[in-house]
Amino acid sequence: MFNNKQDKIQMAQDITSSSNTIGKGTTINGDLETFGNIRIDGKVIGNIKTKSKLVLGNTSHIEGNVLSQNAEIEGEVKGVVEITELLILKPSAVVHGDIITNKLIVESGATFNGECKMGVSNKTIKIGEETANGQSNPKIEKAKAV
Repeated sequence: MFNNKQDKIQMAQDITSSSNTIGKGTTINGDLETFGNIRIDGKVIGNIKTKSKLVLGNTSHIEGNVLSQNAEIEGEVKGVVEITELLILKPSAVVHGDIITNKLIVESGATFNGECKMGVSNKTIKIGEETANGQSNPKIEKAKAV
């Protein structure tokens, strides 16, 4: 399928440079996983996982856990937010749940209710991969609303 290492590298770059958008007025029930960037302006009831950047617009409403490399939050999240690099909470952001991140920027007006842990070691985000024993990775459990 792949002729050489360069083909594999090109395919990986294509996957991670993809962008996904969930528009205002859209509701999704279920978990989302992507290698590329994702912007959400609608409602997601389920967990979100991306190896790239997550942007939650000011009309977004998330009921579930978030795992991402980088994130900007303007909307509301009810669940654990785990970011491996940089998390930015915009003035309209509301987070009901714990935050785990390496770096955090909280702009004036943003609110969150929960614990915050910073300086976490680099965690590997696995998308659709299996563990060594052939079992799929356990899903992030859905957080209860606070």
